Amino acid sequence: MDEVSMVRPTKIIAIGLNYRDHARELHMTIPEYPLIFMKPSTAVIGSGDVIVYPRQCRELHYEGELAVVIKERARHVTQADAHRFIAGYTCANDVTARDLQRLDGQWTRSKSFDTFCPLGPQVVSDIDTAHLRIVTRVNGMIKQDSNTGNMIFNVFELVSFISSIMTLLPDDVIITGTPPGVGPLEVGDEVEVEIEGIGVLKNRVVKE
Repeated sequence: MDEVSMVRPTKIIAIGLNYRDHARELHMTIPEYPLIFMKPSTAVIGSGDVIVYPRQCRELHYEGELAVVIKERARHVTQADAHRFIAGYTCANDVTARDLQRLDGQWTRSKSFDTFCPLGPQVVSDIDTAHLRIVTRVNGMIKQDSNTGNMIFNVFELVSFISSIMTLLPDDVIITGTPPGVGPLEVGDEVEVEIEGIGVLKNRVVKE
């Protein structure tokens, strides 16, 4: 286990609509291939750091996710070999300015503000991610409660697919999609993402 504070990604690759139960919630068709977007490295904060509610935003949302940390340079990796390129796993929160996402019609601004990618509390390597409970709480109340077994594309499929498009570098992070139940955050809220076998990522929301 390594401290997440030591992770310095060059990029964060995120996956949209990767939980079957989330797709059902949204009445959307299961995608044929992973839907990817990116967040900048400057969005990364650790557990215990604050999420800043931007002045531009009127509707801030949490999205609890499993994160994959890359161990070594990966390009055109097969699914069978993908495990060799993974340093470990941690919790993530794909914080999103939902109103800006709708306004822009694409996701870059809404996903990219500083503090919009909390990671932590630690990177765990010796874990099977096939069936892990993932829970998001806001002020102690459960908002998301699912299992990684509901993922459409597993972590090895994601590493293989993404590495067929771009080179993954050491410390790069893949956040693997969120389960159903995403919703709002307000200034003063404490949000927790807990994944079985990894721990609890905790952050408080403050006004910019």
